[in-house]
Amino acid sequence: MTNRLPILVILATVTIDAMGIGLIIPVMPDLIGEVMGGDLADAAIWGGILATVFAVMQFLCGPLLGNLSDRYGRRRVLLVSLAVMSADYVIMALANSMWLLVVGRIIAGITAATYATALAYMADISKPEDKAKAFGLIGAGIGIGFVLGPALGGLLAQFGTRAPFWAAAILAGGNALLGWFVLKETVTDATRRAFEWRRANPLGALEALGRLPSMSKLLVVFFLYQVAAAVYPAIWPYFIIERFGWGEGMIGLSLTAYGLCYAIVQATLIGPTVKWLGNRRTVVVGLTLEAVALVYLGIIDTGLLLFIGIPIAALSTVGLPALQGIMSRRVSDDAQGELQGISSSLTSLAHILAPLVMTQTFAYFSSDHAILYLPGAPFLLAALLMVFSIVVFQNSRGGK
Repeated sequence: MTNRLPILVILATVTIDAMGIGLIIPVMPDLIGEVMGGDLADAAIWGGILATVFAVMQFLCGPLLGNLSDRYGRRRVLLVSLAVMSADYVIMALANSMWLLVVGRIIAGITAATYATALAYMADISKPEDKAKAFGLIGAGIGIGFVLGPALGGLLAQFGTRAPFWAAAILAGGNALLGWFVLKETVTDATRRAFEWRRANPLGALEALGRLPSMSKLLVVFFLYQVAAAVYPAIWPYFIIERFGWGEGMIGLSLTAYGLCYAIVQATLIGPTVKWLGNRRTVVVGLTLEAVALVYLGIIDTGLLLFIGIPIAALSTVGLPALQGIMSRRVSDDAQGELQGISSSLTSLAHILAPLVMTQTFAYFSSDHAILYLPGAPFLLAALLMVFSIVVFQNSRGGK
């Protein structure tokens, strides 16, 4: 990577995006209860619906924006996405009905291609052997955002459930303004590709990548990983309230602790681990640790054990950047945006399925009529999916 300033701007972009997400997580249970009433289980189910709406739009628009960035440039897509995202947070801050919250999540899903475009930008400016490390830096930026976001969200919650949304709107708008002056374009005439609606179709794009040699199993592994990992944003605040009786402040603190550990792992361990073990063994180690961490979270019953398990959960995230590195090295330079758009679509498909399944599982196993009271059941379900992903990956081939 030869130009550090664009890297810093891209990392700032994903950091602020993650801050915006982390800002609102601590207040979502109370916000939903404030808008529509009901108990915690009802709030969790509606939270799952809002997350699914977001993911549906992300799935539909991910390949479109990825292909647009291949044609018109990463810079333009990033700036427009950030500006609209800022407006979306204003809508969420003013929403007084579930329908307005749904509209806000629709807009947020459309603009959420920032992550995929940021990955494509990093792929553009990285050497093949540095791609896993570059993706790890993106993960570190997200981790830093989750350190700062939940902590700030927990503090702002004392001013009301809407205060974090106003803060997120200001952050996204400010980052768009910064990017306007600083961000440089990486798509050149040599790598620019004509836009084709066929390739922008989410299902058509998935079929295109599925035809690449030995890519299908890696895509399955990536999808299973994303389904399992989606248990965290889908369940965390509701699980924390039900299991430990904590409020917004402690929810924010627990997310901050996880984000800090995550950022440290992504910033310092990805490169050395891949150099030491290679991409494939790093993926296996990461997936195995993920399964262990999910089982642990599923059975704990005290807050102290939660904080003890957070570093293990963060350490397990070494596997995803290595998997992304393997996938990125198997496509040409003029298709990096398309790859990240498809990766975004797979993530969105996972986030369409996971919130509904995980929140329904949580609602049942935390209810009075459950055959077994086990609020951590969604984590155990996610652990099973992670184990299956290990089996599929071990049967794939290629990529060191």
